[in-house]
Amino acid sequence: MVRENEVREGEVAIDPPPATDAGLVFIGRIATPWTSRLTTPRQGWADGPICRIEIFEPWRQAIGGIEKYERLEVLYWLHLSRRDLVRQSPAKNGTTYGTFALRSPVRPNPIGTSIATLVGVEGATILVRGLDCLDGTPLIDLKPDRTLFKPIAPPQSGDFETEISNQA
Repeated sequence: MVRENEVREGEVAIDPPPATDAGLVFIGRIATPWTSRLTTPRQGWADGPICRIEIFEPWRQAIGGIEKYERLEVLYWLHLSRRDLVRQSPAKNGTTYGTFALRSPVRPNPIGTSIATLVGVEGATILVRGLDCLDGTPLIDLKPDRTLFKPIAPPQSGDFETEISNQA
């Protein structure tokens, strides 16, 4: 069985540099059924349990209009995660990968993301399915799922994509 904060064979931990303040503000808290990383799903399930995202004051006004979207991108702070592994062995078989090649919660800046299905809005609480984080996880941000959007304007000269296609 995997133990929390275990360094597996082949994994590499470093002494990270001191943190600098990025001015991050938690805008809410997420309530889920999971209290241990060992029982939390590795990816959220579209038909998973309903989770509650409570938005704090003064951010509650920012919820207005969110109900018209079917999916939300939820960004959260993995507050109980290690931050020191640069090589990890997710299969626990000795094969390691760089942290940036994995979706592991162990990251230098433990920001988690999920695409969640919006179930409803109850005042300052947003109900969703599809999360994969622990109960009490701090919320960083919410956005409508970007795949629901079309570009606002056609590409123009000087746009990155236009420059790349012209070079091909």
